[in-house]
This record gives sequence, C-alpha cells and structure tokens, in this order.
Amino acid sequence: MDMHPRPNTTPHDARLDRLAEVAVRVGLGLQAGQEVVLTAPIDAAPLVRRITEHAYRAGAKLVSPLFSDEQSTLARFQFAPDEAFDYAPGWLYDGMARAFEAGAARLAIGGEDPTLLSGQDADRVARANRSRSVAYRPALELITNFAVNWNIVCYATPSWARVVFPDLPEAEGVARLWDAIFAASRIDDADPVAAWAAHNAALHARTAALNEKRFASLHFSGPGTDLTVGLAEGHLWLGGSEPSKNGIVCNPNIPSEEVFTTPHAGRVDGVVRSTKPLSYQGTLIEGIEVRFEQGRIVQSASRTGHAVLERVLGTDEGARRLGEVALVPHSSPISASGLLFFNTLFDENAASHIALGQSYRTCIEDGTSASDAELVRRGANSSLIHIDWMIGSGEVDVDGIDDAGSRQPVMRKGEFV
Repeated sequence: MDMHPRPNTTPHDARLDRLAEVAVRVGLGLQAGQEVVLTAPIDAAPLVRRITEHAYRAGAKLVSPLFSDEQSTLARFQFAPDEAFDYAPGWLYDGMARAFEAGAARLAIGGEDPTLLSGQDADRVARANRSRSVAYRPALELITNFAVNWNIVCYATPSWARVVFPDLPEAEGVARLWDAIFAASRIDDADPVAAWAAHNAALHARTAALNEKRFASLHFSGPGTDLTVGLAEGHLWLGGSEPSKNGIVCNPNIPSEEVFTTPHAGRVDGVVRSTKPLSYQGTLIEGIEVRFEQGRIVQSASRTGHAVLERVLGTDEGARRLGEVALVPHSSPISASGLLFFNTLFDENAASHIALGQSYRTCIEDGTSASDAELVRRGANSSLIHIDWMIGSGEVDVDGIDDAGSRQPVMRKGEFV
C-alpha cells in the first residue's frame, strides 16, 4: 500500500485554483445573484481569495469571509474567565441563519489543528462546544435540512500537516498533505468537473440499488463490533450531489465517497468500536467503544478524550442516539492512500461510519415537508450536535435485514458485494 500520494507535476497554484473552481462549480453549484457565507482558518487565505474570485466570476452578489485563528482560540482557553465558556456569539450565528433564510450559500474551509485543544480543560472545552451548538442551531438546521446549497473543502495548514506527518519537516509534510487533498478531491484529473459528474453518477447508482432493497435494518460485525442499526420508516439513501430546497444541485462534501441514510433513533442495539480516531473541536478521541440499547448509548469508553466524549454525550437526549449511518468501501481512494487525516471530512470517506445527533430530513421520504412530530414517529433524531465517527474497515461486514428478518450481504471485508 502506498502510504504517501505521489507528487503531481502540475504547479501548486494551478491545482489550488482548480480546487477553488470545484468548490464553487461542483461543491456549491453557485448561481448568479447568490451571496456566499464563507468560514476558514486564517492560514487558508490563499484558497479563500481564489474561491472568492471564482464565485464572483460565477455571478455571486457578495462573498463574506469569516476567519478563525488557532492562537486566538488558545488564548481564550488560557486567559478567559471561567464564566466565558458558557457564552457563544449568538449575534453572529443569528446573522448566518438570516443570510441562509435569504438564500445565501454556505461554504466552509477546514484544516484546523485536530489536536489544538487536547491539552485544555475538558470541562471548558465541552461547555464552549455546547454553547456554540445552542447558538448555531438555527443556522445548522437550515443546512441539515438542505434549505440552501452548501459545501465543505479543506486547506493543508502547517498545524494540520504536523499531525498527519509528525516525522517530516514542515514544508514536506504540507506538500504531502496537499497531494493527498488534491488527489482525494479529484483535482488531478484532466477535467475535475467532468470527473465529479462521473463519480456522482456512480454514487447515485449505488443509492438507487439500496433504496430498491428497502432494508429494515443493517447489521455491522467485526472486531469489537456487533451492532444492529434499525432504519427510519420511509428512509432514503443519498450520496454525492443532491438538489437543495432552493433547487440548486450541490456536493456538500469535497471529497465524498459515502452513501448514507437515517437510522431509527429507537432501534439501535449492540456494541461498536471505532476504527479511526475522532477529532472533535480540537480534541482527539481514540478507541471509542459504546453499547446501544433501544437506540441509546448506555455505556461508553475511549482510550483518549473520554471526558470530552462523555460531555458530548450529555449535550442533550439526542446526543446519545444516531442521526446518520453511512457506507463507504474500504477501497475508497482516501482509504487506499494509507493516511489517517485526523479530519472527519476525509476520514469519514475512508470508512463506513455513524453519526451521533441530528438527522437529515432529506434522508426520509417527504422529510422536508413533514412535521417534527411526524419525523419523530418515523424514527428521526433531534439534537444540537451531528458528529460522525468511523466504524468500518477491511475487517467489517455489513448485512441488510428486511422486514421478514431475511439477511442479505451488503459488504464483505469492507467492500460492497
């Protein structure tokens, strides 16, 4: 297995420009006259500028970049008064929600240091995360309900590269991480936009096959895992590009290898072990093991970050239940790279995964028009959080189980059958 992507001879600036074009044309499907709300780490300014240019060339009305800074984040945890960690800038998130309600597109650039807050007080980290989740919820619901077109891409920051390639000089680590990002995002294809069209067609064919099966549940089995995930009534499998409620087709995740649907919040039973670390808001949580009973996590453990994990699970009642289950072949390009990215956007596309918390309305028939009460009746979950963590590998099998209890193999040793 090639542990490092092979270098590409295309100049870096040209590849970066291609990534910006893919983010705007494929990721957002941006339409003339739309606003764009863009968030990014400050190190990602070169990509922000190129995305901004492509957005305006596509007819954007306004692009509003909002930058974060790791050193400023650390300063808060080192010097802010204790009561400050129960506060979040609601005015900022209210403004974002109003922008989405008015039709603005949402674009996020990731790349922060996945271990940034690992050495900080776990209680403060959990309180800050919960406060942010509460304040951000109105905006998040518009995104999870696909009210607008949205997209996430990543930038190879030095702090992220140091975590992925701890034994390499910084410049070499950054270059290797860029090679991996460009390859996984299909930027190195002769025509990246056409490559994404072909990939989306393949993902749509897979979702169509799963939707035809109408499984009642999925059974995951592997080392440390014996888990039955009931599926919501009227569940729909999605993957790749999808139309948002404003009619614009977008690819929310660049890269994306998953097909996913909504579990039944009350019908998950058994034990499951994570196969990759979870990087959550600057804390690395490794070796997660949990037990579900009637949809709810009743026991949890992890090798690292357990205090943060427990506080996440205590966010609200829905935080101990599932809002998503996704299937990803072990042979996906991201998995084949042999890299552990310590970044959910990439690592979730290397392995099948589950998500704690909020469900996607779009993964239930007529879900975007159904009442909250009807969605709950069908099994959808509600929570302030939506956190993906990986449970698939080359040692994990998945069976589909129908209403009569008959089983059919879906994946063997991490591959679709």
